[in-house]
Amino acid sequence: MRHTWVLREGGATVSWFDVRLTFADGARLEVLAVLSGGDLRVEDVRAEPPLSLDDLAVLAEWLESPLSDACAPAGVGTAAAGRRRARPPAPRGREERRLVAEEYRAARDVGGDPVLAVMRATGYGRRRSLRLIGRARDDGFLTPRRARR
Repeated sequence: MRHTWVLREGGATVSWFDVRLTFADGARLEVLAVLSGGDLRVEDVRAEPPLSLDDLAVLAEWLESPLSDACAPAGVGTAAAGRRRARPPAPRGREERRLVAEEYRAARDVGGDPVLAVMRATGYGRRRSLRLIGRARDDGFLTPRRARR
């Protein structure tokens, strides 16, 4: 969901929203929706593969949640008012370092990039992932990089 642009004329405001949905089977849906006054209208729909009539009938259900979250006034509803996370809360502390070590070893065993695997698992950037890997080494979950003196 992306708030594309806003047009203000007189006392009226018109907002356009670009909604992109990807489904588990690989199907993609792009919708351009317009909020004008209290009305919400769908201006354009693009789907790959094309939508069947049955899919078109449930299009409103697919769009309801993302559009209502984006279009609701700031004080209405908990989803629009609070900050939303894209992923569930991850474990912290020792459990997080154990997860980092498991991901690191699994990627190394299959010949992949272990740092990239940790980045994917935690959602952190490269620097923070490297810090976590170092902390996992310090806690004994991973072998030391070099001999300590």
